[in-house]
Amino acid sequence: MKSSIPAKDKSRILDTLGKANKAFQAVYPGDRPDRQPVHTVYGGADLFRADSAQKMANAALKTLTENAADFTEFARALELPGHEKLPKKPADITKLVKRFDKLSPAKRKDETGWLAYATYNKVIHKLCTEALEDFRIDFEDGFGNRSWDEEDATAVQAAQEVAKGMKANSLPPFIGIRIKPFTEDLKERGARTLDLFLTALSARTGGKLPANFVVMLPKVTIPEQVAALVQLFEAIESNTKIPKGALKMEMMVETTQAIMDKDGANPLRRFVLASKGRMIATAFGTYDYTAANNITAKYQDMGHAVCDFAHMTMKVALGGTGLWLSDGATNVMPIGPHRGAKLTPKQRAENKAVVHRNWKKAFDHTRHSLWKGLYQGWDLNPAQFPMRYAAVYSFFLESYDDAAARLKAFVERAARATLTSDVFDDAATGQGLLNYFLRGLNCGAISEQEALATGLTLDEIRSRSFLKILEGRRERR
Repeated sequence: MKSSIPAKDKSRILDTLGKANKAFQAVYPGDRPDRQPVHTVYGGADLFRADSAQKMANAALKTLTENAADFTEFARALELPGHEKLPKKPADITKLVKRFDKLSPAKRKDETGWLAYATYNKVIHKLCTEALEDFRIDFEDGFGNRSWDEEDATAVQAAQEVAKGMKANSLPPFIGIRIKPFTEDLKERGARTLDLFLTALSARTGGKLPANFVVMLPKVTIPEQVAALVQLFEAIESNTKIPKGALKMEMMVETTQAIMDKDGANPLRRFVLASKGRMIATAFGTYDYTAANNITAKYQDMGHAVCDFAHMTMKVALGGTGLWLSDGATNVMPIGPHRGAKLTPKQRAENKAVVHRNWKKAFDHTRHSLWKGLYQGWDLNPAQFPMRYAAVYSFFLESYDDAAARLKAFVERAARATLTSDVFDDAATGQGLLNYFLRGLNCGAISEQEALATGLTLDEIRSRSFLKILEGRRERR
């Protein structure tokens, strides 16, 4: 067939385009294949101990069993699908639980309340095995402004507790510290705490860091604050046994200037560049951000429109870069007003009503985050853990059958089109379905066996690319 483009012109044009494409791919490599925690929990540095993760797990499980003794009560508290048809009499509940226990997972799905039953049991299992996924030892809002001597001592003590936890294997799978912001009035304090903590930790561990350790920098407004943290990392790594490049950071998006700078541009990409490859995540700060937008205290809420705007801006600015994005927290705690072992029936009922109401509020916030594609958020108290996992698990479980069938059919249809050299122009839909299973596996809502129902292998799913799956199948055939 006759062509009109000279070979040398074609090579020159496509080589130039190739360089630009590769530069683009370096900036936007896609989502990281690593496991992303579904929550980060913040706690005052003075309270952190090597066994804090287990204590939080015990507290979370106690909150669940005291306020939702079975899946029907949990379903009503969170208004899960079918909750209004579930029994309330103890004898009827016991009978239903026994019947569900005997049914296969496939048969259960024909029954009202199957989603609540599956969610509740997954939550129980999670709280008994790994209730806390990610923890920030907090020297900022959770610690407050104390004397320098007190913060110095706490920084060293916290490092010693982390070292103990490393030795005892009692730390959560993800952990880090949040220092004070690098504003002009707090930069000295933030840098000093960072130095004392990491120096003490390195001395106790021979330079070894906990798995998935990160330093969080709050209230970032200019790239120079990120650059300063990187320079401090470099100095600490040069003067301790911590390996060069080992220290990673995340930043908080909680100022209006992190969304739009003085020139009217979004600065998030410049913040990432200033980190020299050390930034791995960003987290949204709901209450500082709403306050910065002059939202009054009553309406400072994760569901506010100013938060939605910030979330979407973060997603557009950082999508495809491999950085994790996290939403903020619900600050209304599911903790009853009455304390003590000898409570009256009325007091217990009042406590439970508060827990259920505030579980539901946080549950709705979490579901809204998931709907927006934010798969991580903050929790402030172990009492929030049951609702966190319930929101995440129900979100994925309710879509499983449809997603599995669609992805299986989609792969088969796409593979046929690819094999016959036809153009398959809807790969984005296939990638969206694949993302569902990647996220579901990541958080534990979906098992590996359930993922195999798609007709894909685990290696194909872990490739994280729908197009790579199709290319691999074409090569094999």
